Amino acid sequence: MVDGPVEKIRAAALGTVPHGFFGRGGGISSGAVAGLNAGLGSGDDRAAVAINRARAVDAVLPGARLVGVYQVHSPDCVIVDEPWSDDARPQADAMVTNRPNVLLGIVTADCAPVLLVDTNAGVIGAAHAGWRGAFDGVIARTVEAMERLGASRDAIAAAIGPCIGQASYEVDDAFRQRFVDSDAANARFFITGRPTHYQFDLEGCVAARLKETGVRAIEHLGLDTYSQEERFYSFRRATHRGELAYGRQISLIALRQNL
Repeated sequence: MVDGPVEKIRAAALGTVPHGFFGRGGGISSGAVAGLNAGLGSGDDRAAVAINRARAVDAVLPGARLVGVYQVHSPDCVIVDEPWSDDARPQADAMVTNRPNVLLGIVTADCAPVLLVDTNAGVIGAAHAGWRGAFDGVIARTVEAMERLGASRDAIAAAIGPCIGQASYEVDDAFRQRFVDSDAANARFFITGRPTHYQFDLEGCVAARLKETGVRAIEHLGLDTYSQEERFYSFRRATHRGELAYGRQISLIALRQNL
């Protein structure tokens, strides 16, 4: 997959709105981050990252302006009125816009990328939801920001892209207890693993947060970044191997001028 063409993964729930979840396929980066590495903070050659990002943009909406945020595992969401440069990225973990030809981009390496659209209102969103963001409310903040631009939460469709799967996401008892102490219903996202450890369902947790906001159309792609090494980057896999660098995949969504 790394040496092949750019792989654009689409979600049926998002309909015809320009979007794509990308993995490693089709990029020019080499070494530990070989493939379509889109991470500005990955330590990769910045020129290679720029080419990789441009290839992803061209696969979704050629000529669109890519906009990202400096992701910090927060619940914060920003409204994009005008594109900014990479060096001027605000600290946040989600974006929404109603401007055409603005391509919202989220980078991940195990966390869940979430793309959202209300096609009737012409409003899109993109969120980076790791366990911290999901726990602290990044999904609710994203939906609220979309509403401020005219979206209706019951008309929003969302797709959860490649992220670490439950079988690959081992956590300790203290991690689980944090969730259960917040809401006993969160116990459903954990299954028993080895002694004093559990397996956490990040994708299921994010889907539940979407449902709680009133979003009805939710698609789970069910793609595990950790176990599919040839297809996706994974922070946890790199950490377990003692690797010093890891790549990031990118997920993109935009509005066409005539949507």
